[in-house]
Amino acid sequence: MTEPFAIGSNKELTEKLVQARRELHRHPELAEEEYETTGKLRQWLAGAGISILDLPLKTGLIAEIGSGEPKVALRADIDALPIAEETGLPFSSAIPGKMHACGHDFHTAVILGAAYLLKSRERELQGTVRILFQPAEETGAGAPAVLASGGLSGVSAIFGLHSNPDLPSGSFGTRTGALTAGVDRFVIAIRGTGAHAAQPERGEDSILAAAHIVTALQSIASRLTPAGESVVVSVTRINGGTTWNVLPELVELEGTVRTHNEQIRSRIPGQIRQIINGIAAASGTSAELKWIPGPPATVNSGRWADFAKQQAAEFGYSVHDLAPQMIGEDFAYYLREISGACVNIGTGGTYSHHHPKFDTDESALLPAAQYFAGLAEAALKELVHFPGITPLRPRA
Repeated sequence: MTEPFAIGSNKELTEKLVQARRELHRHPELAEEEYETTGKLRQWLAGAGISILDLPLKTGLIAEIGSGEPKVALRADIDALPIAEETGLPFSSAIPGKMHACGHDFHTAVILGAAYLLKSRERELQGTVRILFQPAEETGAGAPAVLASGGLSGVSAIFGLHSNPDLPSGSFGTRTGALTAGVDRFVIAIRGTGAHAAQPERGEDSILAAAHIVTALQSIASRLTPAGESVVVSVTRINGGTTWNVLPELVELEGTVRTHNEQIRSRIPGQIRQIINGIAAASGTSAELKWIPGPPATVNSGRWADFAKQQAAEFGYSVHDLAPQMIGEDFAYYLREISGACVNIGTGGTYSHHHPKFDTDESALLPAAQYFAGLAEAALKELVHFPGITPLRPRA
């Protein structure tokens, strides 16, 4: 084995991570377009002597540190959002209409730092750490592509992070069970018969039917779901009509459904169809549902969520047991096949994710990198002494 990679002082490593984060922030790339981001990561990892696996991934990559069994993985997501930045930062996005408004630049810099730290003590590792820089989290396509690539074969435990502006810097949060919700999208097309607005009796009013549907959909959460279960049904787009005095033929509704319970999630498309068909029949219109399923709920393993919290407390983080969140996260796909946990790192801030003024506290970079390097080392030791986990097998 070659000489360990020298990372320098904490100050030097902090400067590297801040520089990397700002470089990524200034040049955001959307899902499945992360070519330059992937190229930068290859360069930074190669400079540290870190091996990169040869995988059939268009963007994103998986690196490897250490050797042998067991194997654990650390994951960061690398894609940005189609949002015009309004932070006014000196390293604001140089790409019009694109921005790292969800903290993926922070995540990437953190796990890059963890990779540097793990490489510097590679000889002490009791197994292998896979470092995953995943594309296309925002569309939900990235995690399935990574799993299909075989890059996580043999991995027994996986950990991912998300920045949390609602937690102050120096804070850590996670939970056993569902951390984030299943995310589904729907489009409803309501068709009537167009007519003059002064003579609605000569047509079938698709706008009135759409209005009743928007209201009735809320009964899914309030009347069709047990009160102890969390369900959100949000209509986020209404499109219909072209002028003020004509009833349109077509109105389109679009929105999202979020829930943590897979059984309830599976029932909701049928409930929506029942609602829209009933209203359509009463109004003389027709209604059609297009259902676009997304990532399932992110369900943390009790073993690894508790382990991550214990390590965070020993590291010095203020540890929070989080309530289930209604946001989505395609890390859920990994947890369906590999035991592990997704955790939150507090970054403070005034603005929430996906806001054009969203930013993260860069002072949280080094501690998070140190934490994840230590978590990976500790997880390898845990698996050596108390295995009890079946690693992910290669796909046929």
